[in-house]
Formats: sequence, structure tokens, C-alpha cells
Amino acid sequence: MAKLDIFPLLEQQGKTKYWLYKQLGMSYQNFNKMVNNETTSIRYENIEAICQLLNCTPNDIIKLDM
Repeated sequence: MAKLDIFPLLEQQGKTKYWLYKQLGMSYQNFNKMVNNETTSIRYENIEAICQLLNCTPNDIIKLDM
């Protein structure tokens, strides 16, 4: 299963979960479900926004759990 794994990248860049939440402008409930992998889908626009904010690629934030 593919999972969002942004916490290591946030830590490396000295940024917080709260900072990312404010930058994305999502509701906190939806944001929290997304970053804690409690949802079954993520919009492409959210992946793109996260990658732009963290200067990364989707490969850096999506991990396969095998």
C-alpha cells in the first residue's frame, strides 16, 4: 500500500506539521487525516502543493509499504 511519509522531510527542513497545514490552506481535519494516512485518496493538487512547498518530488513523500 502507498503511504504519505512527509514527517522526515519536514524535520530535515526544520519545518513543522503546523507550518505545512497553514501553507496548504486545507481544513485541519482533512489535513490531519491525509498526513496520518487515515484516508484512501489524496488529490493530485495536494501532492503537487506539498512537493512545491518542500522542494521535493512525489517519490520523496510517497512510500510503498510492502
